Amino acid sequence: MTTARERTGPAARSEAPDRRRWHALAVTQLAAFMVLLDVSIVNVALPSIERGLSAPAATVQWVVSGYALTLGLTLVPAGRLGDVLGRRRMFLIALAAFTVASAVTGAAPTAGLLIAARLVQGVAGGLLIPQNSGLVQELFSGPERGRAFGVLGATIGLATAAGPVIGGVILGAVAGPDAWRWVFYVNVPIGLVALVLAARLVPATAGGGWRDVHLDLVGALLLGGGVLALLIPLVDAGDGGAHRLWPLWPVAALLLVLFPWWEARTSRRGHQPLLNPQLLRTRGYPAGTGIGLVYFVGFTGIWLVLALFFQDGLGYTPLRSGLAVTPFALGVTISSVIAGRLVSRLGRWVTVCGLAAGIIGLTVTALLLRHASAGSSYWVTVAPLFLAGLGGGMVTSPNMTLTLQDVPVSMAGAAGGALQTAQRVGAAIGTAALTTIFYHVLLTSGSDYPAAVSDAVLAAAGFMALALLLAVAELIRRRTAAPAPTAARS
Repeated sequence: MTTARERTGPAARSEAPDRRRWHALAVTQLAAFMVLLDVSIVNVALPSIERGLSAPAATVQWVVSGYALTLGLTLVPAGRLGDVLGRRRMFLIALAAFTVASAVTGAAPTAGLLIAARLVQGVAGGLLIPQNSGLVQELFSGPERGRAFGVLGATIGLATAAGPVIGGVILGAVAGPDAWRWVFYVNVPIGLVALVLAARLVPATAGGGWRDVHLDLVGALLLGGGVLALLIPLVDAGDGGAHRLWPLWPVAALLLVLFPWWEARTSRRGHQPLLNPQLLRTRGYPAGTGIGLVYFVGFTGIWLVLALFFQDGLGYTPLRSGLAVTPFALGVTISSVIAGRLVSRLGRWVTVCGLAAGIIGLTVTALLLRHASAGSSYWVTVAPLFLAGLGGGMVTSPNMTLTLQDVPVSMAGAAGGALQTAQRVGAAIGTAALTTIFYHVLLTSGSDYPAAVSDAVLAAAGFMALALLLAVAELIRRRTAAPAPTAARS
């Protein structure tokens, strides 16, 4: 078996190890797809969960936001654990934990236990995801690595976009008030199959023992506490939390400012920081992380408000609600494949074009939903949602490739974890912020559902516009900077 330490030798170029690596990548993507699908698949089931457990909307929203939050907060420490202990070991532990947590989540008898189980499920997912990007860094090199990152980025985009569709199909196929439980139960057989395949196909990677683990606990607490203090008022806004809990925002600002200071101090003292400050000087990494954070605010946040509009506002079934956003998922599927091949030649231009297409698609969708009749809302958004999906597939995968291509392998797990932490934090903010906008407009407009969904989707387009500004700034910076190796070397 070829390991990371042998990749530089001639054997690393032999055909058999290459086939093994791609087999391993396929298995890890199956697991990653399952974990990331759970970010958005639940959106279409929330109205059913509210009715089934007799829980208020603000409480049930934690089923979505709580999962994204704990997943995001676990990613960076999990990346460090993979760097130290070995990514295969951490991948198998996380996959087993996620499968068990999915079964417990599906069986939860009350809203409180459901949310608690989802938090645990998010932690398990957060342990798994950074091992994927770390394994790509460790098992692939040269042009192969760029293609592998393209597959990983496509998995992230497609899983998020396909969630409402798959959730709708499940709820349409299973009858009864407990049909929503199968949104979680479906992970159990998939997780078991992935666990067996991963044990056979994912190669052992370099790693030490638990005695070699020296986690930056202070850094983890600063980052986790800052993100938690930022998100709690947003997620709880439906119950007036934004007004009651606003003092948490200055606390969040303080903790998030202290985090980079502490990491730099830890590094200067010769200790291992949670997130190496060197990453902030790695070409493309800071800008790509910022783009990922802001883009996911809009990209992930729209699914819940669209599900609420179609089901609560228009009376659609969960299946029809999921099918209503199928054009977006199809667009992501098509463009992800193409964009993964173009990024080595066109670089940041791919994400710039993708963000522009996403903004146009969502803006047109918002305007059409505001003025369309209830009967035509299903059809008039097909083309603009497809365009938005084409744009989305050109953002997630290329941005991941461009952000991580120059990161040293020794920091691959932590770097990948930090990038996806930014994406998950963006997802949690987007879900909370756009839902707050949706319910606020409903309250002030006399339950005008078209106006509510239109304003929320326009806000999502606004966040994507901010991501576009960051991408254009990074494009200009690269063009005016001193000559450097091109993206093709990834």
